Amino acid sequence: MSEISWKRTISDVNDEVLINLERPHKAFYLALTVSITCLLIAVGMVCYHVAVGNGMWKGFAPPAYWLVDITNFVFWVGIGHAGTLISAILFLFRAQWRNTVNRSAEAMTIFAVICAAVFPGIHMGRLYLGAYWALPLPNTNNLWVNFRSPLFWDVCAISTYFTISLLFWYIGLVPDLASIRDRVKGVKRLVYGLMSLGWRGTARQWHHYETGYGFLAALATPLVLSVHSIVSWDFAMALQPGWHTTIFPPYFVAGAILSGCAMVYTLLLPVRWMFKLENYIREDHLEACIKLTLLTSTIVFYAYGIEFFVAWYSGNVYEWAIFEKRAVGPYAFYFWVMTFCNCFFPLVWWSKRMRYNKAVSFVVCVLINVGMWFERYNIIISSLIEDFLPGSWGHAEPGLWEIGLTIGSFGLFFTFFLLFCKFFPIISLSEIKLIMDKPMKNSIKGGH
Repeated sequence: MSEISWKRTISDVNDEVLINLERPHKAFYLALTVSITCLLIAVGMVCYHVAVGNGMWKGFAPPAYWLVDITNFVFWVGIGHAGTLISAILFLFRAQWRNTVNRSAEAMTIFAVICAAVFPGIHMGRLYLGAYWALPLPNTNNLWVNFRSPLFWDVCAISTYFTISLLFWYIGLVPDLASIRDRVKGVKRLVYGLMSLGWRGTARQWHHYETGYGFLAALATPLVLSVHSIVSWDFAMALQPGWHTTIFPPYFVAGAILSGCAMVYTLLLPVRWMFKLENYIREDHLEACIKLTLLTSTIVFYAYGIEFFVAWYSGNVYEWAIFEKRAVGPYAFYFWVMTFCNCFFPLVWWSKRMRYNKAVSFVVCVLINVGMWFERYNIIISSLIEDFLPGSWGHAEPGLWEIGLTIGSFGLFFTFFLLFCKFFPIISLSEIKLIMDKPMKNSIKGGH
């Protein structure tokens, strides 16, 4: 970032970044149109689902009631993890490469958690009763949630995670909202003025800002480990073969960070191009994101091997049968897609030339997210479809409605993200200005 400081002033940063946000590439509008179209199709399918009921699901039959619903739920919760990792943990360690990628990662967290929260409501069949049944609200029927259920633990953990992430994201956005406020007029000035909460950049405000931001970063850090560990308990607390294992919490956390980091790169590359941010989101920042993705891919690869070893070493014939069927049974396709996308394709990044090849890295990151979706589906379907009653065993595949709602969730995510990119700074202007100012101060002290 020091290279930027000698070529650009703080005023230049505002001009370049904010003007480019106002005039994105035409591909931005094409991407927004596609995402809104997918979202509208999914909205129509959800409305039909509310009218008809859960019977429209192809796989909605005993013993498999949650298939694509819970797959998407776990997938989107995992996507949101890298935002907190990059923003909070790397902030505490003062890793400067986060300064140009943290804003997009934080926004990704917020929108991914919203996408995840949609699916339990859809699965209930009546979206308007979701809060009534999920939260411990007083009611005349004397019905209370089961506090011993991991499903309720999910509600508590994810709502806490969402609240902390939202506050962390918004506090970091306030100084940049004030920068936009000072550049616009009319209704826009009023809106951005209200959102900037009267920010004037005084020493007192900066003191409270840095204190609050650091405090929320410290709060958010343990959530990276706790939230997806609790999500994994949805499975690990059950007695179902293939699920009842202590490896799930760290396994799920590593997988969540892997999918989240891959999604960060998938978002950064087109945003960097559409909004002409090559001078700020530099290649070494992208490479750092790739290195973090490669690290978590290696951990996930190890977890896959340990999972099979534990199943074999346990001597439990039912446990081993599940894993054997995953590899060579009716769901082997999902297993091998998962393995190649998450474990073998990322190995190309051991070559520095491949890490700097944007086309290769983008394709591999997309494949990782495909593989992580298949991982969640593989874990769920292979264990859930064969319970302790052989008479109820069957076979399940995603149907048209499941595929449509999955694509619609991506439409919801990308619609939110693209609109955010259009109306808010996608990189943290205040942190870039702070870094630009440090070399200048050091040079003054040195007598230059």
